[in-house]
Amino acid sequence: MTGLKRPNVKHLMLFSGRAYPELAGEVARMLDVEIVPTRAISYANSEIYVRFEESVRGCDAYVLQSHAAPVNEWIMEQLIMVDALKRASAKRITVVAPFYPYARQDKKHRGREPISARLVADLFKTAGANRLMSVDLHAAQIQGFFDGPVDHLWALPVLSDYILTKYDTSEMTVVSPDAGRVRLADMWTDKLDCRLAIIHKRRDPNVANTVAVHEVVGDVEGKVCLLVDDMIDTAGTICQAAEALRARGAKAVIAAATHAVLSGPAVDRLKASAFEEVIVTNTLPIPEERRFESLTVLSIAPLIARAIREVFEDGSVTGLFGGQS
Repeated sequence: MTGLKRPNVKHLMLFSGRAYPELAGEVARMLDVEIVPTRAISYANSEIYVRFEESVRGCDAYVLQSHAAPVNEWIMEQLIMVDALKRASAKRITVVAPFYPYARQDKKHRGREPISARLVADLFKTAGANRLMSVDLHAAQIQGFFDGPVDHLWALPVLSDYILTKYDTSEMTVVSPDAGRVRLADMWTDKLDCRLAIIHKRRDPNVANTVAVHEVVGDVEGKVCLLVDDMIDTAGTICQAAEALRARGAKAVIAAATHAVLSGPAVDRLKASAFEEVIVTNTLPIPEERRFESLTVLSIAPLIARAIREVFEDGSVTGLFGGQS
């Protein structure tokens, strides 16, 4: 007698690290799933222990972790979670890292430097990840560091939809805060159908050992200027850019960025800056003490949930996000 073969039914399971469980909870509600109960302990010597409280055999696992400070601790926790899933026979493991750690260390500028963004990708692969999902990578080349599929999501639709509902874009100029963000700013102008300006930093040739001065290339006088970037860290560059735009006659200056790192003096600088509004997403946790009146935080959870659903159902992430993935 031939034994009956058990049907192989895919099932989605969502796992959350401890860095930002609120975001994972929001994603879970949109997917109509429960976050898998997990026991996670940090021992006195800072080692981490993880155990999942239910079977994960044969599942399609999505491990969501936001890499806020302390970044290294949360990377290690996510790696241990992936390793535990691999050893417990999960069928496919997707690392969901809304803010990719070490993304700014994507190349060697001088000898004897690491390429840490590549190292992080290698660590995820070695731990057992089959797929990587992230939002607005600092450098697109990071997609090539991971030996497997990478879903590079863009927060532009989330941020631009808010801009379109609140501002008159016919009087708006999108501004790149430096030469490195021109491609991003150009994508914004296509979305909003408005002008582009660029801020170029250079040394004052007439004074030795001075800080950079700002040249604004483009029409900003009398305009609402939208400064766009992938992240706001210490906010020094973007606040200087806002002052330069105001000095050149901008009617108002607003900022839009995906990742609100907000390190060190960032909040104080933004509070004292020329910005009418600072618009970010919640790829990283922003505690109440780091929030301020002109800060608007938009949820990235719908974007992540839709991407997870498309991947799970073998759909097209590229088609879903307008060909940008």
